[in-house]
Amino acid sequence: MAEEDEALGYGEDLAAVVTAVLTGSRLLVAVAARSLGAVEDRVTLPQFRMLVVLAGHGETKLVTMAELLGVNSSTAMRMADRLVSAGLIVREVNPHNRRESLMRLTDEGRRIVDQVTARRREEIGTIVARMSVEQRQALISAMNAFNEAGGESPVNAPTPLGWPDV
Repeated sequence: MAEEDEALGYGEDLAAVVTAVLTGSRLLVAVAARSLGAVEDRVTLPQFRMLVVLAGHGETKLVTMAELLGVNSSTAMRMADRLVSAGLIVREVNPHNRRESLMRLTDEGRRIVDQVTARRREEIGTIVARMSVEQRQALISAMNAFNEAGGESPVNAPTPLGWPDV
C-alpha cells in the first residue's frame, strides 16, 4: 500500500487522509445498507435510489431519470415497472408530449424514503454523539472542505439519505 501511495505521489499525510476517508466511507456504506434493511424485501438499492431522486425532483421524465441514474432508458423503464407494481411510484404519459413518460412517488413511496432516511439519520446521529464537541466541529469543517473539493454543492436542508438532487 505504501508503495502504491508513493507511486500516486501521496505523502504520508495524504496517504493517512485517504485511508481515513476510505474507512469512513466503509462505515457510511454500512449505515446506508442497514438503513435500507427494513425495506429490502420491497426494493433493491438501485430502485431505492430512483425513489430518492423522485423525492428530490418531484415528477420526472423517464429519460431524465435514466440520465440522472446513469443507466439506459430500458433499465430505468424496468426499474420503474417494478416500482409501479409495488405501488411506490405512478407512471403516466406526459400530457404535453405523449411519447414521454412522467413518474412521481406515491404516498407509500414517500413513506419508504422517509423511513429509510430517518433510520440513517438516527444511526449517524448516534455515532456522531459519541464524539466530543471539538471533534464534531472538526468533522463539520473537514467534511465541508472534502465536499467542496469533490464538487458537491452545500445542502441547506437534508436530502434523502444525503444523496443530492442529481
